[in-house]
Amino acid sequence: MTTNTFDFVGGGHGEWKVISMATVSGQAMETVTHLDILPNLKNTLNRGIWTLTGFTSNVRYAEKAEREKLIAVQQDLGRPSATCAALIPIRKSEAWWAMAQDDRRRIFEAKSHHTETGLKYLPAIARRLYHCRDIGQPFDFLTWFEYAPEDSDRFEELVKSLRTTEEWKYVDREIDIRLTKA
Repeated sequence: MTTNTFDFVGGGHGEWKVISMATVSGQAMETVTHLDILPNLKNTLNRGIWTLTGFTSNVRYAEKAEREKLIAVQQDLGRPSATCAALIPIRKSEAWWAMAQDDRRRIFEAKSHHTETGLKYLPAIARRLYHCRDIGQPFDFLTWFEYAPEDSDRFEELVKSLRTTEEWKYVDREIDIRLTKA
């Protein structure tokens, strides 16, 4: 059975060791030492301190040319050299969601250059976006990144660059969780 829905389980054991958890904005999360990413198998016992659930979907804000550029250079997750990771759950404000799709797109790309910025850091940094707004989760998105230790500074540049954009003015909750392979 394949699923496009996954549980990010924070607790005392797991494939990824948490090296830091920082609340960037909004309410904090309970600190954990490890994280596992598991296929969502509803009605299973929660074995962690917290679980965040998200699903993969189609690329929503990228236009055709942007999508083609991303596909051409994006690396898969799980590369042996990618022993560093970041889970950054994000919730956007109600003002963001009250806007029409084209207004959000204009801020996301025309003003904030989100895709263009991300492309500068590919293929070194692999990423996947999990959606969770529509399934009753405390965040709208779970952003997952994997990279090699030698690309840690580049990852810091990417995150810093995105957080200075107009789009980030609409983020009202963000947790930055950094990890290494356990």
